[in-house]
Amino acid sequence: MATTAARPRPSTEGGARRVSPRLVLAVILTVQLMVVIDATIVNVALPGIARALHFTAASLSWVVTGYTLAFGGLLLLGARAGDLLGRRRTFMAGIAIFTLASLAGGAAPSAAALLAARAVQGMGGALAAPSALALLMVQFPEGRARTRALGWFAAVSIGGMALGLILGGLLTQFASWRWVFFVNVPIGIALVAASRAVLVETPTRHGRFDIAGALLSTTGVTSLAYGFVSAAQNGWGAAITVLAFTAGVVLLAAFVAVETRAAEPITPLGLFLNRTRAAAYVARLLLLAGVFGMFFFLTQFMQEVRGYGSLETGLAFLPFTLLLFVMSQLTARVLLERYDAKRLMVVGLTISTLGMVVLTQLSASSGYLAFLIPMLLFGLGNGLAFVPLTNAGLHGVQPSQAGAASGLVNVMQQLGAALGLAVLVSVFGSAGSTGVAVTAAARAAFVTGADHAFIAGAIFVAASLAAIALAIPGRRAVARATAAAEVPAWVRTIGEGEGDDTPVAASAH
Repeated sequence: MATTAARPRPSTEGGARRVSPRLVLAVILTVQLMVVIDATIVNVALPGIARALHFTAASLSWVVTGYTLAFGGLLLLGARAGDLLGRRRTFMAGIAIFTLASLAGGAAPSAAALLAARAVQGMGGALAAPSALALLMVQFPEGRARTRALGWFAAVSIGGMALGLILGGLLTQFASWRWVFFVNVPIGIALVAASRAVLVETPTRHGRFDIAGALLSTTGVTSLAYGFVSAAQNGWGAAITVLAFTAGVVLLAAFVAVETRAAEPITPLGLFLNRTRAAAYVARLLLLAGVFGMFFFLTQFMQEVRGYGSLETGLAFLPFTLLLFVMSQLTARVLLERYDAKRLMVVGLTISTLGMVVLTQLSASSGYLAFLIPMLLFGLGNGLAFVPLTNAGLHGVQPSQAGAASGLVNVMQQLGAALGLAVLVSVFGSAGSTGVAVTAAARAAFVTGADHAFIAGAIFVAASLAAIALAIPGRRAVARATAAAEVPAWVRTIGEGEGDDTPVAASAH
């Protein structure tokens, strides 16, 4: 009976048809791959985009940040839409919006048009991504089947970033930077058709959309990101910088106030009361803050300082992508069954931190080996950590909150990427670099700025490690606490999912 319970549920609709769970998983993973790739596929194309549409060095980061902010800021609204309107319907609508925005981005005649298209792409991704993870949780019940499915999901989520760099290099080299957007169009059309054929609609229910919460959270985080970018361009004491930071803090404080009073909040703050989930959310945000900055600056370092072509730059990340994929699958299929999840996360994040530290030693004369070693450390470390980190973010979630919890997992990933990149751009600019490495002096300044950015990235990843090490209880600690006292079932039920993970018995007397 236990074995039967671990098998994925076949898709059915009115009992009339069955669809292979592998086919369902393939559709879900393809959509996740598409929205994740789009966060990095533009990185290799950034120099060409800057020349064609006349971006300044400071504004160029918004080609990436505009997408991740819209994506991350509206993910919880997308998760709520899936809960209320049906996840398949929301999933398909997100793919359609993303596809149309990709077409507009590829045809953009100006910088403003491209940034607008990127924001709309992020909106489409925000509708599709949380429904993808929620549909995966419905399709695969808790146990080995879900762990393996999440292993694939985690590999796609983090590996897609590196794959985006490779694909971006290929498209830019052999076609044009515009094809980093156009490539989504045929894939999106095929996915809409496939979704209608293989996915089953979830029940709809009555409820309200927390529009105020969505707007406050998105504008608040955007204001903070703009503050960091403005600090690099205008200085920390500039009026526009101070205003942006002040507005961000006020808007986010208002967001928390609205969520505590809303009848149906977009962010159930109770999800943060579980210590394991809260630590996983914070660690994910910090980890992606470091990883994303590494991608952004390392791709430009290779092209602007070392003179790599677009294809060479993309292929340079291939070892990272392969090792990350292999390690995430090994973790999901073997290591999680043998070792404590916390131990895997701590070891993995320690290795990733070491990789960021090695990156700080790059110089203008660094060869490929100097890039390869930290990328291999990143592939190994993130491959060990990312699957258990995803599991921890969904720890103890009730089915009724699956959409919100899966949305938060994606929110932390996207907002970590956006805010982390904004911070690293600020650090990069504060080190004196203009971001335009066309002369020997400018290349030297770029190296100095990039090294400072990598130091900031290392601090982010080390903070992610600290969050896991200090906040998540290990297997032995949980076993000792559970054995400390006999607790009535109704008392355990009251404490389940609230506060930290310490059993209620510890304070029952």
